Amino acid sequence: MGRTAAATRGEARAQQTQWRRPVRRCVFCAEKVAQVDYKDADRLSRFLSDRGKIRPRRQTGLCARHQRQLARAIKRARHLALLPFVVDYTHPA
Repeated sequence: MGRTAAATRGEARAQQTQWRRPVRRCVFCAEKVAQVDYKDADRLSRFLSDRGKIRPRRQTGLCARHQRQLARAIKRARHLALLPFVVDYTHPA
């Protein structure tokens, strides 16, 4: 019956740290890439969703600078037909 406020705070803090997401490092910073290359379609396709959309920064784990460069490179690759704008969709029969 006698739970102290300090004990409940300690349990709440333990639960918060238990569910903390692991810190992701920017892939391009780790490889020391200065500029994201729009011609590398295989690498760029890793950052697209299954529908062809650019994944957000919280999913890719990139830093802000490289996320901007990635978006610009994907858009250039799409204009040169290296990457699709939309993934083909088959209508159900």
